[in-house]
Amino acid sequence: MSAIPNPAEIQQSPFPTPREIVAELDRSVVGQERAKRTLAVAVSNHFVRLLDAADRASADPIITAAALRHVAIEKSNVLLIGPSGSGKTHLAKALAECLGAPFAVADATTLTEAGYVGEDVETVLHKLFMAAGGNLADAQQGIIYLDEVDKLGGGRVHGTKDLRRGVQHALLKMIEGTVASVPPSGGYKTVGETCIPFDTSQVLFICGGAFVGLEEIVARRLGRGATFGFDQPSSACQEDSANPLHHVLPEDVEEFGLIPELIGRLPIIATLDDLGVEDLVRILREPKNSLLAQYRKLLKYRHADLEFTDGAIREIAKMAYERGIGVRGLRAVVERVLEPVLFDPKPVTYTITEATVRGAEPEHHPFGPSPAAPLRHRLARRPAAGGIA
Repeated sequence: MSAIPNPAEIQQSPFPTPREIVAELDRSVVGQERAKRTLAVAVSNHFVRLLDAADRASADPIITAAALRHVAIEKSNVLLIGPSGSGKTHLAKALAECLGAPFAVADATTLTEAGYVGEDVETVLHKLFMAAGGNLADAQQGIIYLDEVDKLGGGRVHGTKDLRRGVQHALLKMIEGTVASVPPSGGYKTVGETCIPFDTSQVLFICGGAFVGLEEIVARRLGRGATFGFDQPSSACQEDSANPLHHVLPEDVEEFGLIPELIGRLPIIATLDDLGVEDLVRILREPKNSLLAQYRKLLKYRHADLEFTDGAIREIAKMAYERGIGVRGLRAVVERVLEPVLFDPKPVTYTITEATVRGAEPEHHPFGPSPAAPLRHRLARRPAAGGIA
């Protein structure tokens, strides 16, 4: 799949369907089926929206029905909600990679209102401009992932100005669609500096955050079901209520602390589930750019091979899960386990076992033993003639 280079070429270029997007995401993202489907639909509709923008300005339009000819499809930005380490940023990056679209990640906690110490909101657009290689037309059809947006919520301290709410207001027009003035240096605007006019009306914004405490707000709104008698919830209902975020509504996010105007610019809400041990095992093994494959390649440059037993992989996943930081914990555990190997690698095959993960030395043996060696070993273990087997 490839991104649409500019509106003039959209009519001659194919755009992906939601099913095709999910199929691509499945190659690099494990689990989170609900979030992948929601994001796929939003992104596919985003491409259709780009097609619509070109079609309405075309002399030979695709849509010729008078009732629909001049109907403009509005932008649907996305709010990603999920616990820390559940893969929000990775999902957004995988989405941009499989589409080939310019992609930029920004941290909402570093943004401030104009005039205060910190980064202006326009620096987010500069990152996307640089990710597009300085091509403004490509950048204006890219994807921005704004992380930690939940940190912009919260109550106001009495007698002071809440700068976080000021940042939310500063983001409003940029997310909805405006022509922003972006400094070419990416820093603060200076008097007399010629800025880049950046039209954000075709940029897809994905805002993500852990929203710690939001599940309590949702659970309080839903109320508590009876646990006995005829009103006892079914097992299916109990399973669905295990994650209250599946039922999150815009008013819950508003109660958390985001202003309603910003929530209105993020009409699509996708929730991610916390990752269990089985999910972490799959993440270690299955993705095309899996963590274990990365370390195998790393040691291959040192002329060494690396193998993991099933027990070792499960033990790594279990340790990461117990740390409570999701996918982020996997690399930390693997780094600790492989430190002796990475410090002084030899041209051998290293085997990481469950005992190795718990602190034992990694097993290793030379490359490719000669074919005769196993036969000699078997003959040496055979009892002598007339002996007892």
